[in-house]
Amino acid sequence: MIVVWWMLHALQIDEEAAMRTVHEAKRAIDRAAHAAAQQVDREKLEMGVISIDAGLAGATALAYLSHNLSLDAGLEPTARSFLRDPVEVKAFAIINEDVGFPYTYYNAQYEYEVTLDRPGVVLIAHVKYPRLFGVLAPVEWDLKGTAELVF
Repeated sequence: MIVVWWMLHALQIDEEAAMRTVHEAKRAIDRAAHAAAQQVDREKLEMGVISIDAGLAGATALAYLSHNLSLDAGLEPTARSFLRDPVEVKAFAIINEDVGFPYTYYNAQYEYEVTLDRPGVVLIAHVKYPRLFGVLAPVEWDLKGTAELVF
């Protein structure tokens, strides 16, 4: 009976840790998308066009993701990270002034749809939960974040 109790206890601890992991990773992805969406293209802004600088947005998203999840530049976990496997950016889209707003972004592969009212960023990343015990089956998520340029 004690073995069953320990197995149930290990399962409960693993499930709670998995929930903490998904919440922390989702917050990191949301922050990365928000930071990327705020990278205004200053040259276009001088001409009165509100647009996101694609180069700055990509670099900023990776920097925020790396910082908030304690990853290195290649999105591999560092010693301080609660993750053990690298984070994979599956989709990174910048929706700029070249489309009509409101614009509906749809990604069939990840079954994700969002409507943007102004330029924005969509970020989808794959995160694996580092199981503490072998009781819980492997858990992986495709986490999605979207943010619009605030002006």
